[in-house]
Amino acid sequence: MDRVPILKIGDILLVSIQGDLDDHTVLTLQEDIADKVVSTGAIGLIIDITAVEIVDSFVGRMLSTIAGMARMLDADTIVVGMRPAVAITLVELGLTLGGLRTALDLEKGIAMLNQGAATPADDLSAVGP
Repeated sequence: MDRVPILKIGDILLVSIQGDLDDHTVLTLQEDIADKVVSTGAIGLIIDITAVEIVDSFVGRMLSTIAGMARMLDADTIVVGMRPAVAITLVELGLTLGGLRTALDLEKGIAMLNQGAATPADDLSAVGP
């Protein structure tokens, strides 16, 4: 897999990864997403990993890096479709996917982005005394 297609749906970019990623593909994807976020002015990025069976520590860190990079470019990132085995592996590796929010499926991911204003900081202020 050389390039992962990036689709634009309104203000959201959708990246559907259809197989396991090698290191080169991940690095290329990172650059492609940065360029696409800037060129489209996207406010959200959804990375669908439904077809991904293996996420190693490199790919996990790159997902976090992509989320951090997108955040710097004013786009929120949500990973959807994580398989239970992938989640278990990430936990066993001790990886925290900083800056990443997850949703079970694409529909829930789009709903999370559409709620955009409900950031964790906003949630905390609403709970205060």
